[in-house]
Amino acid sequence: MKTETTIQGLAASLNPARAARKIIGFVPTMGNLHEGHLNLVREARKLCDVVVVSIFVNPIQFGPNEDFDSYPRTLEHDQHLLADVGCDIVFAPSVEQMYGNQPRLTNITVGGITNDLCGAQRPGHFDGVAVVVTKLFNIVQPNFAFFGQKDYQQLAVIRQFVRDLNIPLEVIGVPIARAEDGLALSSRNGYLSAENRAIAPTIYQSLKTAEQALQAGASLPDALANIRNTLMQAGFAVDYVEARTPELQPIEVFNQNTVLFIAAKLGATRLIDNLQIKFSES
Repeated sequence: MKTETTIQGLAASLNPARAARKIIGFVPTMGNLHEGHLNLVREARKLCDVVVVSIFVNPIQFGPNEDFDSYPRTLEHDQHLLADVGCDIVFAPSVEQMYGNQPRLTNITVGGITNDLCGAQRPGHFDGVAVVVTKLFNIVQPNFAFFGQKDYQQLAVIRQFVRDLNIPLEVIGVPIARAEDGLALSSRNGYLSAENRAIAPTIYQSLKTAEQALQAGASLPDALANIRNTLMQAGFAVDYVEARTPELQPIEVFNQNTVLFIAAKLGATRLIDNLQIKFSES
């Protein structure tokens, strides 16, 4: 496994694969890897001849009061994990390598689907994601790119601008990786105290309870209210509990396939999760 820190070095490493028309898979990450990231690499390995993983903590997707400076940088440990799951090339550029020394005058904004959910709570976040992912797509030029469905809104945003801008690759969404107790795996789980880590699975439990209630005929507003109440009683500060269509359109009645979304803080740690629920008329 190679590690490249420059755009030129990555291009040189990928040129033989491109010349041989090999299929290139790409997994963008911010490092501090966990089993969820490794699952993405495993999926890429199944479909692709060459797997590239980027490790880059992107400053322009963090808000002024967010955790950019304290975000864990664990490159050496990440490299060991990636070598074990079949990564071929790690791309670990500096901020200067990615953004240069001149002011950035170009932005990428995806309208509509970025206005609510995490977009409302984190203004500018998805613009920062769209810029860095577009840059990485242009640098790596993969055939396939792999993203986790835990960040469902992010995945929808990426699919949208790939389609809108005719970026020649296929985006693959990979199901959420969970701990044994149901908590969605996330780098931010490491910020949880032992006490809060024990409480955190309430998010997934509340989603599954809502699914059962909806399938038994409960109304969607009641199911959402029950999720909110359950989380607040457990000690969460709830950012939002929402229902959307798979295309992220608002929905008020459970009469089609539905995605439930949660964002809530436990202590200082903001956790997100979602659950896709199939609607059956029978």
